[in-house]
Amino acid sequence: MSQPMMRTLAETYLRNRGITPLHEAGALRFHPRCYYRPDDYSPTEIWPAMIARVTDLDGRITGAHRTWLNPAGFDLVRLGKAPIDTPRRAMGDLLGNAVRFGVATDVLAAGEGIETMLSLRCVLPTLPMAAALSANHLAALLLPPTLRRLYIARDNDAAGDGAAIALTERARSAGVEAITWTPRRGDFNEDLRGIGVDVLAAALRIELIPQDVARFMHVDAAETG
Repeated sequence: MSQPMMRTLAETYLRNRGITPLHEAGALRFHPRCYYRPDDYSPTEIWPAMIARVTDLDGRITGAHRTWLNPAGFDLVRLGKAPIDTPRRAMGDLLGNAVRFGVATDVLAAGEGIETMLSLRCVLPTLPMAAALSANHLAALLLPPTLRRLYIARDNDAAGDGAAIALTERARSAGVEAITWTPRRGDFNEDLRGIGVDVLAAALRIELIPQDVARFMHVDAAETG
């Protein structure tokens, strides 16, 4: 599979997840032949993959996250991920670090999944965001020393609830204002696909501090929501 074909496959995967366009997605790369080994006793398989860079607060690469993709296309069960047991895997030094979209100074939005945070960037394209990759890692996310406000995009489950509570306590103890966003469905990518970008924008608008609406929200989405 050529690089142009691979990029098309990856962009199709994200588009089928409702994510378009991509804003400052330099943390993402695409590989046509990424190794996958089901377990220690199975032969190595090769699948196309979206690869995300995990970095610390200084921008140093500490790990990588792989999402193996199905070259046959999108389906409603796997949502375009490869038909393998664990189509997502991360490696490296992950705790406290994240896949980052934009550079955070005083305001940051943080959540679990890459697709979750890319979904929010469809509405808030200039708000810096971090995908911690799991609920446990979200609870332990390291916060920039200049941060003043944190939006926590939790998943709508028990693990997401626990992560939001833990991160809120840590943020407030550091003098950071913490505001939790809860999706209507399981996560914000499900919301984006289920209710559409305009309704999602309208829902988020009332959750934003007023100055952040003007600063970060996509004007067209905000006005049509």
